[in-house]
Amino acid sequence: MCGRSGYSRGRGPCRGIHHRAVPARSPVLTRRQADLALLLATALWGTSFVAVKTALADATPFAFLTVRFGVAALVLLPGTRLTPAPAGRELWGGLLLGALVAVGFLAQTAGLVITTPSRSAFIVAASSVLAPVIALGLRSERPGSLTVAALLLATLGIYLLTAPDAGGLNRGDLLTLICAACFGGQIVAVTELTKQYDPRRLVFVQVAATAVVAALAAMLLERPRIVWTPRFLGSLGYTVAFASTICFLLQMRAQRAMSIARAALIFCFEPLFAAVTAWLVLGERLSLVQWAGGALILVGMVLPELPGASAVGRDRSSLPSGTSRTTDDG
Repeated sequence: MCGRSGYSRGRGPCRGIHHRAVPARSPVLTRRQADLALLLATALWGTSFVAVKTALADATPFAFLTVRFGVAALVLLPGTRLTPAPAGRELWGGLLLGALVAVGFLAQTAGLVITTPSRSAFIVAASSVLAPVIALGLRSERPGSLTVAALLLATLGIYLLTAPDAGGLNRGDLLTLICAACFGGQIVAVTELTKQYDPRRLVFVQVAATAVVAALAAMLLERPRIVWTPRFLGSLGYTVAFASTICFLLQMRAQRAMSIARAALIFCFEPLFAAVTAWLVLGERLSLVQWAGGALILVGMVLPELPGASAVGRDRSSLPSGTSRTTDDG
């Protein structure tokens, strides 16, 4: 997680309101095309963990986030309908999503200064099983037995991944757990909001809000520093162009041609892509116990997608680069 976002079509209850209208449809992908498109997006999101880790060698975390999401907002601006201006529940909902995304990415990026991309990706992946717990607290929706089992497996997986033999639970891992909780909360919020409002507008608010919050955090919590090296520019360009733009477009089209359960299963490959990229690019190694912990987290992510699991547990969302998942079977 280092930044992602995508929704199915917006469905507003009032016809004729331009900012809630369903955009013109592009040709629907075949199932195989949709699978490949979403798998490509998942691979790009997974590799973005290494890109962020690389960028942090030349920049402080919040300064990097300010530039990354500021540029991403400018990229998204031309395709976003801004009139009429967001108001009422749409405005407050967008700000809520923005707050969750902003805090999530601030915690994730700060955590990557200390922890490794592989550990970060596996811990962030636990957000998919945290969503039912958050929904239970906010909406009194009781998770099914498979969802409870998934949460227990993911918890055990996080312990093995961060156990003393694996280096212990460091401050970066704790920050990443905060990120996972925020992204889990975002899943619940997105479930409600994307059924009523234009997802592109919500995405833009999320990205812009993250840029603003990151700028405030950079001024108040750190001494901002950016060294504009070719390495930094490459990482910045990668996270903006791929994790925040191309992945968003791929997911928008892919999820129109598949169920949420199938999409969630494809998303399970994200931490594996992150681990493989960290091995190839950074020479990072995970011990056998850590791989076992990561495998348990993946099993915990798959369990809620099996028949009989709680419907709430079928939602998925990850966010490097200002992104999220819908719960519409678009």
